[in-house]
Amino acid sequence: MNKVTINIDGRDITVKDGATILEAAKELNIQIPTLCYHPDQSIKGSCRVCTVEVEGIENLQASCCTLVRDGMKVRTNTKRVRDARKKVLELIIASHNDNCLACVRSENCELQALSKELSMKETRLEKIVSNVSIQDDNPSIVRDSSKCIKCGRCIEVCHDVQGVGAIYNLNRSFNMEIGTPLGKDLSEISCVYCGQCINVCPVGAIYEKTDIDRVWKALEDEGKHVVVQVAPAVRVSIGEEFGMPPGSILTKKMVAVLRALGFNKVFDTDFTADLTILEEGNEFLHRLNGGGTLPMFTSCSPGWVRYIENFYPELLDHVSSCKSPQQMFGALAKTYYAEKENVDPKDIVVVSIMPCTAKKAEAARDEMIDSGYQDVDIVLTTRELGRMIKESGIDMISLPEEEFDEPLGISTGAAVIFGASGGVMEAALRTVYEVVTGEELENIDFVNLRGIEGFKEAVVKVGDLDVKVAVVNSLMSAKKVLDMVKEGKADYHFVEVMCCPGGCIGGGGQPIPGTNEIKRKRVEGIYNADKKLALRKSHENPAVKVLYEEFLEKPLGEKSHHLLHTHYVDRSN
Repeated sequence: MNKVTINIDGRDITVKDGATILEAAKELNIQIPTLCYHPDQSIKGSCRVCTVEVEGIENLQASCCTLVRDGMKVRTNTKRVRDARKKVLELIIASHNDNCLACVRSENCELQALSKELSMKETRLEKIVSNVSIQDDNPSIVRDSSKCIKCGRCIEVCHDVQGVGAIYNLNRSFNMEIGTPLGKDLSEISCVYCGQCINVCPVGAIYEKTDIDRVWKALEDEGKHVVVQVAPAVRVSIGEEFGMPPGSILTKKMVAVLRALGFNKVFDTDFTADLTILEEGNEFLHRLNGGGTLPMFTSCSPGWVRYIENFYPELLDHVSSCKSPQQMFGALAKTYYAEKENVDPKDIVVVSIMPCTAKKAEAARDEMIDSGYQDVDIVLTTRELGRMIKESGIDMISLPEEEFDEPLGISTGAAVIFGASGGVMEAALRTVYEVVTGEELENIDFVNLRGIEGFKEAVVKVGDLDVKVAVVNSLMSAKKVLDMVKEGKADYHFVEVMCCPGGCIGGGGQPIPGTNEIKRKRVEGIYNADKKLALRKSHENPAVKVLYEEFLEKPLGEKSHHLLHTHYVDRSN
């Protein structure tokens, strides 16, 4: 690859031909401010905050989209450049609702940080904030267009990564805005509530619908027995809310802080992740032996389920009938657990801590009442838990480590890896292999299925059968497999689908920022957590064995089918 040498602020740097000025400056640790730029997205060059001077060119250039040339001389910190950046920022702020104290993104807002970085003490322009209503008539996501800076990041992730297309550029020029068709709420269109738009939004224009106050109210009600379950991906990301590196494993400190917040019991969604493997694995074997449609798709990602319901309802027979681990837990909490603890299920409040905004919508689905009550009452994202802990004043990091409550807190490493793309498939193979062959699987690490790449496939020898599997994350990757199925070109037996890029570690409720670099560190944390556990196969979970002996009887049995399985809805209209 050809190299070119340029000079930035008096310093020479040699970079690959085709690099941008911004990329070259980063190699010199020269910080050029950006706003519309995102490291995992295409270059937009729309905000012009990253403007620089290039010798021989009269107009200032946007460094994010200007390619280097051999011998180019660039200046990033002249008075002209600084003044231009401030003028651009003034124009953005003039049309931005800057009620920062009440904003969910306060102190984690790129516009706020940029204003501080450029020493913006005041703006001379008249405020022209549009008087728009907040869209929140759905269970998961709130849109506040008065804070939108029109960077286009949300549109790109919705269209190009997820293939949903729920939001668009509307109108032109000064009247351009980002919105939904005909101004409809997300509940009225084909939004899957994945929350990826939230993760890339630089400001507070899109955020999760918060349920923190509902949880506080339940905890303060002496007549309620409030239990909490925690998803696997949360334990390697909650630390980011408190300044710790991505991938830090804080499982036991997280348990301690939840107990300190006042929950009656602190349980682990990993318990029902193990249970999911037994139910889903047996369903797969049943289909493999001629009892159902192949390939079988996993069903634990609610954004993915809504996607296939909206766009490919004719393929719903391919989706496993298993509820997600979150919903299985809720159903068991209000039946099995209620019986064991002699608690009236109407007094039990099930709270979930999830990396996912779509889990809020999943908990509200009409069919999720097989326990006789709403299976899961309240869902908080990882970010909401972080805010709740800060509101309480408890220093989670300094707390002594504590263990999950039994029996719904006992789990295996196979359940932990549910948090990363490929983890569900790997966990299933660890169990299916031993169930089919009756032999111990010596190498249980299916490393070729790991990573945040959007599409992976493998052939696994299970007894005499070559099982062809695929692992996809992001809905555009899922679309490719769905189209292959429709065209009769998919010869897979089993397909894991995760709605969010990278899997649950990149969920729409995870700490911001959530770049690919950060996701990789969270994935590393997930697999480190798996390695540290004594039990690493779902069928070895002793509490799950007791659950079947005392309550469910057998996988795919009458009771498990009633409580742990579900059906899907054609939403194409």
